[in-house]
This record gives sequence, structure tokens and C-alpha cells, in this order.
Amino acid sequence: MKKNLLKYITVCLAGGMLLQSCDKNFEALNTNPNASPNPTPAYVFTKAQLDGAGDVLNLLHGTMQYTTSYNDVAGFGAKYVLAQSQQSWTVFNNAYPKEINEITQVINAVKANPDQINLLSAARVWRAYCFSRVTDLYGDIPYSDAAKGYTEAIYKPKYDEQKAIYADMLKELDEAASAFNASNTTTFGAADLMYAGNVTKWKKFAYSLMLRLAMRMTKVDIAAAETWAKKAIAGGVIIDDADMARVNGYVLAGQDINKNPLAFNWFNSDYSKADGVSNTEGGKYQDVFINYLKDNKDPRLAVLSVVWVNKLADTTSATQKGMSAKLGTKPTDFGTYSEPNPATILQLNSPYLLLTNAETNFLLAEAALRGWYSAATASTLYENGISAAMRQWALFGSGNAGVISSNQIQTYIKYHKLNTAGSFAQQMEQIYTQFWVGVFPNATEVFASYRRTGYPALVPNTYVGNATGGKIFRRFLYPATEQNLNGENYNAVIARQGPDEFLTRMWWDRP
Repeated sequence: MKKNLLKYITVCLAGGMLLQSCDKNFEALNTNPNASPNPTPAYVFTKAQLDGAGDVLNLLHGTMQYTTSYNDVAGFGAKYVLAQSQQSWTVFNNAYPKEINEITQVINAVKANPDQINLLSAARVWRAYCFSRVTDLYGDIPYSDAAKGYTEAIYKPKYDEQKAIYADMLKELDEAASAFNASNTTTFGAADLMYAGNVTKWKKFAYSLMLRLAMRMTKVDIAAAETWAKKAIAGGVIIDDADMARVNGYVLAGQDINKNPLAFNWFNSDYSKADGVSNTEGGKYQDVFINYLKDNKDPRLAVLSVVWVNKLADTTSATQKGMSAKLGTKPTDFGTYSEPNPATILQLNSPYLLLTNAETNFLLAEAALRGWYSAATASTLYENGISAAMRQWALFGSGNAGVISSNQIQTYIKYHKLNTAGSFAQQMEQIYTQFWVGVFPNATEVFASYRRTGYPALVPNTYVGNATGGKIFRRFLYPATEQNLNGENYNAVIARQGPDEFLTRMWWDRP
């Protein structure tokens, strides 16, 4: 027994000596040579842009009746199937660990250095953009406590009221836009996938986002909406094609994060075989969208849509046909329905449009109707919006695949003049129906304008087993993890905002 004890003590002493010798180099041996405790702001900013732009919401393309599927899972947005409600968690679950956390890291890294004021301003604008997408989908969200897990050990963030979030986002945009310094050459440069560090264009993006948020408030605080809209217009919004906010630099091959997120998602979900029948998720354009384009002889139809005939992409108007969102099984004529044009909207290296001059012109048209803008008439701005919306497709595809001629544009406008003799509501319907077509495929923004204005006048789908009683939903659901991991704050927001349901209206969404 003594022999065994002596052996045990010897082993322990040897182990202790080994641990002591290892401890001498413990920090060096356990440091990742490829990681840095101080992230490079430019690199993180690029990642925040890619993540903020890349969170594509296919379900909203169905909700806004651009696309659909006979598949209940893939068709949730068009059918509101109760069993697929968890699909609405995606943006919340992705935004906080990705773009919100990333852009906050950038802000913290540059805010103390006056020479990096342009970096800080761009980061503040991008942070407002990212938060605006989240709050406009969920309502009250973690905002002031967000991204403080690493810095302040706040793992259960409180939810801020949307009204307060909007006030702070507008303040951030105002301060950031004013702080940009064109004489300071320190920018993100090539790391900025939108404007390559162009301060003038960043200011226009900030004011255009301010205009978007201002118009969102027209039903809850008309005075504030007018004040902020006028401030945005005075600051200078995006009115030229060259200034539109878009993520550039996507590629045809390479890592998936470097490919246009919408094209990549659609291509891999349904359209990679390009034969019209092998669509894995059963996706097609919805009849509502295709019928509108056909009925109005819209030249965008040939740019956006094809039907595969004898394995060839046919873009002729007569051939196009949208699929009903009411279908629950694959129709026998599935191959005869329209789907995205692989020569344009499915191009993996095409830019991703975030806020365009088409959108700002339509918003300005509404501002003119309200008497908030007098530099141009509502009619002129409405036509400018249509024209810009058609010109932007020239950015997609190679050669002339997306080009719509000036003659086509003017002919369309000729037969779609704004009815200036009509009521305010009638003119709003025209403006925001054109908005629906004009900012496609930005279904997230169309979803917001639809809830605020009621246009376009979409007819809800009363599909069997839907979660909304046959109504188009008003918001997304918070993830179940919030109930489990942040229960106290989750319960507080439910008590304040209303039930965590699809039809609960958020602060700015009022009847």
C-alpha cells in the first residue's frame, strides 16, 4: 500500500511540475495568432454592411403578393400558415448578433478619435438603418441596451418603445449628417461597399432615410412628421441615379456572402436548374403582380419575368402568367407560370438596392400633396419616381438585359398620369401603387408603406390554416427564446405594446 501511495505522490508531483512549466507560456500558447482583441473598424464595417443588407425576407415577397408557392412552408408569406409562424423570428435572431453588434463595435472603436468623424458618422447612419428595419417589423425592440453584452454584461436588454426609438434614430441621422466633413479625407474608402467613402453621398443617404422615417409617422404625429420631412428635404435627399443607396461589389463566384443576397437566395431555393419545373420550393411569381404588369402594359415585365418554353426563357407579355397563392399542391401546368428572369434579377453580381431615388421621389410626391414641399408638383415627382424605377433595372444583368428605353418609359407615363383632380386618397393610391411596383424587390419597405397607407389595395389570402384570420399581418412575432431567456422584459413589452401576435399594431401603424 505504501508503494502505491509513493507512486501516486510521485505522479502528482510530476504533474504539478508539468503544469507549472506550462503556465510559464500559457498566455502565448493559448492566443489565437489569427485573431485580434481590437477589431479593425474598416473590416467590421464591411461585414456589418453585408449582414445588414443580406437579411433578405422572402416571406414578405409573398405577403406583398410578388411571389408565391404551392408549398405551405415556402409559401408562408403568401398564405400566413400558422405552423410556419416561426419564420417571422429570423430578422430579430440575425440582426442582434450580426449587424447591430458589428456596427456598435465600429462606433465604439472610432468615436473617441476626432480624425475619424466620417467613419463615426457613416457608422451611426448605418446603425440607424439597421435598427429601423428591426423596429418596423416588430415594434418595440431592445435598442438602448442592445449590443451591451460584451461591454456592460447586459444579457437581458430592456425593450424600448418604438416612439422613443424613432426619436433617437432621427436624432442620430441629424447629428451624423451634420458631422460629416468633406475636407477630412479619412473615410472607410474601399471598405465601404455603398459609397466608397463618399461623404456627400452618405449625407444624402442619411437625409433620405430621415425622410423615410418622417413619412412613417404621418398617422401618429403629423407635426413631427412634417418637421423632420422638411429637415430631410432641406438637407438634400437622393434624387439622382448615381446617389442611390446600394451595396456594390457582389460577385458571380466565390464565397456566398459576396453574392447578391436576393439573387443567391432565389437561385438556390428554386431557379438553379432554369427549366420552369424543377423548382425545389415550388416558387413562382404571384398572379397579382404579373396581372398588374400585364394589364398596364408595363415594360418591366420583360425585364423581370420569364416562362420557360422548350427550355428557352420566353419574355413575351402574352406568355407570362402568375400563380395563385391559394394553391396547396403542385399544379399540372406548373411549368407555364412566370418566374424571375435569370438574365437580370437572378444575377449574383448585381447590386442590392436599399434606398433609391424612385422611393424618395414617391415620398416627395406625398410631401408635395401635403403642402410640405413646393419645389416641384406632386405630379412631376410621381413621374420622376416612375422613370427612376424603370431606369434602375439597367444596373442588372450584362449588356442591355435590364435596359428600358426612354420611349418605353415616357409611353408608360403618358397612360399613367397622376389624377391631380382626384381626392387626396385617390392620388395616394396612385403614388403608392406605383411605389409597390417601383421599389420591387424591396418588399420590406413596401410592407411598411402598405401598413401606413393601405396601398396598394391588396386582397388578403384566406388560405386554410392561416394564422391571421385571413388578414395581412401587421408585425412579426418575437422569437420564443425571448420568452425563455429575457422573460421579464418580454412580459413588460407585451403588457405595453399588446399581444405578441401578427395583427397587433405598432406605434406608427394606426387605422
